[in-house]
Amino acid sequence: MSAGFHHFIIEQGATFTKTLTLRDSSDALIDLTGYTTGEMDLRTEVDSSSEVLTLTVANGRIAFGGNAGTVTLTISSTDTGNMSAGDGVYDLEIGNSAGAVYRILEGTYSVRRGVSR
Repeated sequence: MSAGFHHFIIEQGATFTKTLTLRDSSDALIDLTGYTTGEMDLRTEVDSSSEVLTLTVANGRIAFGGNAGTVTLTISSTDTGNMSAGDGVYDLEIGNSAGAVYRILEGTYSVRRGVSR
């Protein structure tokens, strides 16, 4: 798998949920059964030493859909409410029980400021 590119819009103070469906070059679903790790770091810049937020399987912000080929990303409204409005970068890596790690997505994100308080 080579990494795709996507720009996410995150609305400050609202729950962010995106479900990605992974397919191979022949458009068949990629079976993610046996995938046990995932990490998506949000940073303000590529060279930033600290993350704005980290999504992992362990913290419940990444979930795999097995043979449906899905990866669901979730950020709570509390967490998006604590994010500063602005732009940043991310990448998403997933790993299976055999120890293989794949970088499946990279890109940019924008946190849009909330008006409702």
